[in-house]
Amino acid sequence: MEKGMGAASPTIRDVARLANVSVATVSRALNGHDNVAEAVRKRVVEIASSIDYSPHHAARSLSRGRTHTVGVVLPDLPCEFFARLMCGIDAAARERGLQLLVSGHHRSADSQAAAVRVMRGRVDGLLAISPYGGLEVAAANLPRSLPVLLLDSDPAADGVSILGVDNHAGAMAMMRHLVDQGYRDIAFISGRLPHFNATERLRGYMDAMAQLLPGVPARVVQGDFDVQSGSRAGEELLAGPRRPDAVFAANDMMALGCMFAFQRAGLRIPDDIGLAGFNDIPLASHTSPPLTSMRIDLSRLGSDAFAMLLDRMEGDGEARTRIVQPELVVRESTAKPV
Repeated sequence: MEKGMGAASPTIRDVARLANVSVATVSRALNGHDNVAEAVRKRVVEIASSIDYSPHHAARSLSRGRTHTVGVVLPDLPCEFFARLMCGIDAAARERGLQLLVSGHHRSADSQAAAVRVMRGRVDGLLAISPYGGLEVAAANLPRSLPVLLLDSDPAADGVSILGVDNHAGAMAMMRHLVDQGYRDIAFISGRLPHFNATERLRGYMDAMAQLLPGVPARVVQGDFDVQSGSRAGEELLAGPRRPDAVFAANDMMALGCMFAFQRAGLRIPDDIGLAGFNDIPLASHTSPPLTSMRIDLSRLGSDAFAMLLDRMEGDGEARTRIVQPELVVRESTAKPV
């Protein structure tokens, strides 16, 4: 068999010339299409093997109009959030033989819109956490044919699937728990605004204060979803004219920072002050005392999001919305002494 192809790698044109068929026939034969005679298919496969021809994945993808790649665009959020979420997304992608193109740590709607635009033509579907209400997805002018799923984002976004967490209901549930425990002066450490989930958790806190503790002033300290901002918020609350009897942080990382600040000041949790978080990261059950939190199974959320996106990619149905309810996990940090 002829192997005089020179130094360059053999191409599909070389296979077509040696098999005396068209390039299109070679492509159909190697990709398993039905409209190729078995004898022709066998000859093409044998020739391709004999000259060590391997179809270039990108070229094959272009000929099919598929890249077998899913884009994932993430904002600038704490690494513990990324890691658990990506575990679920990556496992679901590997199970289906698909690749991921990931872009993360975007701190503004503009930078995330730019990342989404870069995905055009490179992915068969797009999964994005959209803390700015989906505006960056609309701003990216994506083709309407590209399946898009927004994760934990504004359900009001048009034309895309949504898998969300009911952050407002979760914050309300935590506040009911704290009030049921007897706490009345409850401060809140907010997440990074205007992130969608931070806004929703703050709204849940404010609504709960109005409904459950009418006449009691709300106390909100701004945080940034990380340990350092939680520690600063704790110090700010202790420096105020009166100390709250409980603190609800919009995520566990800020709750941990607040816990460290309280313990440095000699306070005992929950004897002197109650403390609660949101997300139920693995560390929450191992702190001293263990932290009460709202549980979101981030790994499951990631795999479910990928499955919903794959449904759209395979043409199974229209865009749809699914909202997940977080689960209250009560631990010692809010066990107010009788």
